[in-house]
Amino acid sequence: MTIQWFPGHMAKARREVTEKLKLVDVIFELVDARIPYSSRNPMIEEIIQHKPRIVLLNKADMADKAVTEEWLRYYRQKGVTALAINSQAGTGLKQIVQESKVLLKDKLDRLKSRGIKPRAIRAMIIGIPNAGKSTLINRLAGKNIAQTGNKPGVTKAQQWIKVGKELELLDTPGILWPKFEDQEVGTKLAITGAIKDTILNLQDLAVYALRFLEKHYPDRLQERYKLSAFPEDIVELFDEIGDLRGCRMPGGFVDYDKVAELVIREIRTEKLGPLSFERPRDLLRDEATDK
Repeated sequence: MTIQWFPGHMAKARREVTEKLKLVDVIFELVDARIPYSSRNPMIEEIIQHKPRIVLLNKADMADKAVTEEWLRYYRQKGVTALAINSQAGTGLKQIVQESKVLLKDKLDRLKSRGIKPRAIRAMIIGIPNAGKSTLINRLAGKNIAQTGNKPGVTKAQQWIKVGKELELLDTPGILWPKFEDQEVGTKLAITGAIKDTILNLQDLAVYALRFLEKHYPDRLQERYKLSAFPEDIVELFDEIGDLRGCRMPGGFVDYDKVAELVIREIRTEKLGPLSFERPRDLLRDEATDK
């Protein structure tokens, strides 16, 4: 399955982001805590250049806590400030302004030494579709300013939003990239809801997800679908889940499309608990292989 999704407004958004960079002090790079690598646009480094940055691992409540801690350590070792947050509940948001002040301390001190009263910190939020940018903005601002939605591609224009007296945010549309060099990246994005389901083959996604769960979260998979063992043939696994949940077509045959929809929906709604679909050690292993 080849996954690509790059609507026209995303290309425009990239140009606008590049033009607005000179107006901001710091970048808030929003990623999905379940897939911190795959939900990170590889063009970000090129786009933001040398601007100070904070990586925000959003939806941390939906990710495996132990794995998220691994990611935070990974970023620290890279010299990158990173925070685990839950924009829906507001968890970890107070740290964002605090860490911004730390990153910009030298700049703020220079202004003070000249007798200039520092203005509000100006930040740009960048992230892929459905990463939770609008929800984060509304939480920080304390009111519903940014349009939100549980589908990718809701925000399509930039807007400045004041957050108290200390912070001003520039919201931007979610930006994917024109081509996924690694199709596994596209698969993980699709599983977690960053790409519209209407262009996806959900059976392929479910196969990938089930094999991943079998390897990394076998107990949860067995408990959820009452499995006594993991069959080698993925069709048999679909059959067992379909039998348990009554996913049948006329004539009594298992409806594999319904099974796939069920599995993906239950992953996204945390019926199998908080899940992380990639770990820093996988990324480090790939980096070592490339050298």
